[in-house]
Amino acid sequence: MGGKRLAKDRAWELDFLRGIALIMMLFMHMSWDFRYEFCVPVFSYLEANWFWSFVHPVIVVLFVGVSGICSTFSRSNVKRGLKILAATLALDIGTLIIYKVTGIECLIIFNVLAVLTCGIFLYALIQFIESKTGVNPMIVNLVMGLIGLYIVICGCDIGYMNYSTDNLLFIPIGFDIEGAPYMADYMPLFPWLGVFLIGCVVGRTCYKDKKTLFAGKGKVMSAISRPVEFIGRHSLIIYLSHQPVIYGILFVIFWLIRQAQ
Repeated sequence: MGGKRLAKDRAWELDFLRGIALIMMLFMHMSWDFRYEFCVPVFSYLEANWFWSFVHPVIVVLFVGVSGICSTFSRSNVKRGLKILAATLALDIGTLIIYKVTGIECLIIFNVLAVLTCGIFLYALIQFIESKTGVNPMIVNLVMGLIGLYIVICGCDIGYMNYSTDNLLFIPIGFDIEGAPYMADYMPLFPWLGVFLIGCVVGRTCYKDKKTLFAGKGKVMSAISRPVEFIGRHSLIIYLSHQPVIYGILFVIFWLIRQAQ
């Protein structure tokens, strides 16, 4: 009975939004492999300003923002943070080995998983302080929202700063690092940690009961959204595995084409 109620009340719209973001991300990474790894002159949108200025931010805002909302549902953000930290370190070490062995420029140092790790641990700390001090949740929401907004504004301004350093410790911030290696899928804390915190505020205010806001979506919508929701629910494993799978499939396809010529 409890399981049925849980499934009925599950905030399916969050899985759906995260699934959409992941699908868009998968297509973008596939396009990147076609155009830059295998030198096929397709998917020119990757060099268009409109994509990086308008479409790419939507993908990341959905992915990071929904993750912030979901943190307010978690029973243990420390465990959740440790899980994503392990995935982050595995991805960093794995891409470093591939880069050293094959020379493929796939090195990941700080990406979306690192941002989520920092955000989840930060929110866990905020929850701990809130529980120990008994501060009004509305005050916590206000402060967290203002800090998140400040980080977003600072992150947008960093791109206009004529500042660079050779200190690699500033990689997570988003400064221009002189002599830094090429970093694939790079994503700094500024502005994206701010997006995560704003997502936490949305979760605390709109999902106080930890239930869907769109109950009774109907059979048609359920049929449409179910596969996208599945992708959203398994976003971590799909994110970790998608690029090796896509690259491997394309490598085999283009190898077979060369053999046939």
